[in-house]
Amino acid sequence: MNRNVLSILLTLISCAVLAQTGTVRGTVKDGKTKEALIGCTVRIDGTQLGGTTDIEGGFAITNVPAGTQKVIISYISYQTKEIPNVRVESGNTTAIETELDEEGKSLQEVVVRASRATNTEVAVITEIKQMKPLAVGISAQQIQKSQDRDAAAAIRRVPGISIVDNRFVLIRGLGTRYNNVLINDVITPSTEVESRSFSFDIVPSNILDRMIVYKSGSAENPGDFAGGIIKIYTKRRPDQNFTDVGFTIGYRPNTTFRSVLSHDRGGMSFLGLWNKEQQIPTSFPARANDFNALNAAQRAAYARLLPNAWGLRQVTVNPDVRLALNLGRRFEIGNTRISNLTSINYSLTNQATDIDLSIYQNGATANDVFERYDDANYQRQTRLGVLHNWTLRFTPRFTLEWKTLFNLMSTTETLNRMGQRVVDGLDVQAFSERFENRSIVSTQVSGEHSFSELSKFNWIGAYSYSGRWEPDWRRARFQRTTGAVGTDGQLAPFSAIIPNQPNPIDNGRFFSNLGEHAVSAIGNYEHTFGNPTDREPNRFKAGFYTEQRNRTYSARFYGYERVGNVSTSILGQPLNTIFGANNITGQPGGFSLLDGTKDLDSYRGINTYGAAYVQGDVNLGSRINVTLGFRGEFNNQTLHSDINRVTTTLVDRTIFSPLPSLNAIYKLSDRQNFRLAYSATVNRPELRELAPFTYYDFNLLADVRGNPTLTTASIQNLDAKYEFYPTPNEVVSITGFYKQFTNPIETFLLPAANGLAYTFINARSARNYGVEIEVRKGFAGSASAFLQNIQFVGNASFINSRINLGQSVTGPDLSGRIGQYDLTNIQAAERPLQNQSPYLINAGVYYAQPNGWQANLLYNVAGPRIFAVGNQNQPTVYEMARNVVDFNISRQFGKQLELRFGIQDILNAPFRFAQDYNDDGKISKDVTSQNTSADQNYRVYRRGQYFTLTGVYTFGRRTIIP
Repeated sequence: MNRNVLSILLTLISCAVLAQTGTVRGTVKDGKTKEALIGCTVRIDGTQLGGTTDIEGGFAITNVPAGTQKVIISYISYQTKEIPNVRVESGNTTAIETELDEEGKSLQEVVVRASRATNTEVAVITEIKQMKPLAVGISAQQIQKSQDRDAAAAIRRVPGISIVDNRFVLIRGLGTRYNNVLINDVITPSTEVESRSFSFDIVPSNILDRMIVYKSGSAENPGDFAGGIIKIYTKRRPDQNFTDVGFTIGYRPNTTFRSVLSHDRGGMSFLGLWNKEQQIPTSFPARANDFNALNAAQRAAYARLLPNAWGLRQVTVNPDVRLALNLGRRFEIGNTRISNLTSINYSLTNQATDIDLSIYQNGATANDVFERYDDANYQRQTRLGVLHNWTLRFTPRFTLEWKTLFNLMSTTETLNRMGQRVVDGLDVQAFSERFENRSIVSTQVSGEHSFSELSKFNWIGAYSYSGRWEPDWRRARFQRTTGAVGTDGQLAPFSAIIPNQPNPIDNGRFFSNLGEHAVSAIGNYEHTFGNPTDREPNRFKAGFYTEQRNRTYSARFYGYERVGNVSTSILGQPLNTIFGANNITGQPGGFSLLDGTKDLDSYRGINTYGAAYVQGDVNLGSRINVTLGFRGEFNNQTLHSDINRVTTTLVDRTIFSPLPSLNAIYKLSDRQNFRLAYSATVNRPELRELAPFTYYDFNLLADVRGNPTLTTASIQNLDAKYEFYPTPNEVVSITGFYKQFTNPIETFLLPAANGLAYTFINARSARNYGVEIEVRKGFAGSASAFLQNIQFVGNASFINSRINLGQSVTGPDLSGRIGQYDLTNIQAAERPLQNQSPYLINAGVYYAQPNGWQANLLYNVAGPRIFAVGNQNQPTVYEMARNVVDFNISRQFGKQLELRFGIQDILNAPFRFAQDYNDDGKISKDVTSQNTSADQNYRVYRRGQYFTLTGVYTFGRRTIIP
């Protein structure tokens, strides 16, 4: 394949050199407003050569015969312009900058006022082609075709992208912590408590304009990344006034109309809110020591203030519903053009999942089961999102924008766990009643100033808030001797497990609250040096980015205790009555409450970030452009906690990072580029990863603990890319990349006799390399009418990674004491990076008829990747490859109504998590107990196919993307 590609490249280069032709390129603007005109027809008189202007008003016509030519430019409601005596030289480019005048006042009402389109496939391809760093992207137009519901589902169509847990993005196989996410050019806060992650399912797809993924670094972009930078752009301003309403109904086999167990969180839970009574009463002592110093009766009195909401109820799952309301308005006040875009989204969805969970003793015998469970998991999710944007265009040289994004999501999760502790001969029944609320608010004011045709400045002032609440997460566990029979001859009842001290597994209640505020100020200046006819203009950029994030996190955990001897009649009561007021007396024979919270379970963190950069282009002839840049980043992280009523500083670390970058483009022709890129980047620990407290994951039965000794990782990045643009909406590209890490941050499984406990450590080094292939191909020139309506989009990535932990790592033990772990008898010093898939494949076939029919068939798969890092006592857990196929079809009826039907996950392949029992770095298909080297299924489940029917009705004229 490499030999064929090289032959094609040499042929294309030779043809370009030998042909006696040149190129005519240029820009077309409105003679009055100086705005770019999009869609102008440009042709070479007397030939069949021509083209149309793009989102920048630019055009390029290749293979123009050398000599003197006449260029003709036309556009509706504008006077046609002829430019004679345009000299075209062989192998050179002739540049034209011109303007069109309106035809006359009689057409004033139908003049098209061009605005820059950014949400179409052509617009995104053109934008990526003009960028200096390596980038890929997806447009709102393609998202509409795919009918993806949120940003997480949409971005998986991008080369080198995979999704974890249907909401977290991995780039080039690197985990979420190695990516940076910006919304409208402002860094987003982490939406998770226990990791550095942005939850992409928060952002509904119908508010997206486009998403651009930067694979290489540049001085103008933040330097905290290794996989990539994801820039999410929401819609800005409408082309005309419109109002549209959309309604979707969803059906999932094995969920919809099924009877499931659930719990109630109050009358406003359908909006993602919860009752006030589910919070800890303000009368509770603030510190665990003060609470536990009270006698049992006093503590029981406090316990009775907590509602007895343990009871589960049987409910029938209704179909999913989604509602969307979009409004766009444009008007003028004097000479000021004003536009508004408002989008309101609401969804209520359901997911019932039956999960097989097995935990093994991992001794000499394969599949030696320690615990085995059947989990019945039911989740009800709500989402309320609002986008509200205003644009004020005072003059062609000054535009002011105010953008606000609000999203509120909630998950009501009920888990009923039935199974056995096989090694102890016990039947187990456990419950988890959890409610999670996540919200994000982002508002920003930005301005664009053009001082002249060559100089411009833009600025952003932004505020964002991210919140996450877990009010009253209730967890209970009951057990009985396997096969035990009661006096009635029936199986004996389960008995509640009430430990001497609170723990996260047995009966207790957990409360947590995360809030993060961020204030940002950003400025960028750009100056263009002339516009020579034989080369691209030189540009100089400089700017700054400042941000301060303030995070507060608090957690409280309470566990029930026995006072004296509690009778089996009480311990055997069902879940809805056992923790009622009649039993919580604080007297012998009853229950009381203990506070298991530690001072370190709450912290306050501040991250102060400041960066400045300079960047400039250097043109070496007409074909080579080199962009050099330098970015300096200052970052200070402080972490405080109140220990024994005294504020203690746990972390105070300041680091300055010099980050050079280079992006070079060699233009093989006007449609072909070869790119090289180098950048130095960093990866900073998140505040949560530094905080030395333990978070318990009930679903995985694992503790997660922070490490205050973490330091910043540094990465050297190299990229090379060949790209070919046959037409404005087609692309073929091949990219190779290599990354070298120093002190990479990774998850580490602590050595423990019982249970799983993870922390974060700095490894010695790591490397990551691979190749990415992207093809976007249409058949507009085909003789077949059917093929003319077909577009193929496909990409594949093949990646190899290796991490070297070194001889020892530094981290906390289960008590929090920091020390060195010698890896000699703990785990292998080398392994693949966590979450890194060896291959990623995305493909789609899109069909669109002029009469309004559209259909697509989509496929994606990510290769096996490490889900949970193991050691010699606990094998590494892999998430196995899973083939996903989606089908969508839609029909436009007139200009007002569109109907869409979709089937997601047609194959319904299982989610399979398996242990590498024989430690050979791969998972075998044979998991039978007869094979002593067989690997072991740890967690297996299916979500089911998903059927959706959507109707969108537009009042008035319709925008490109509803």
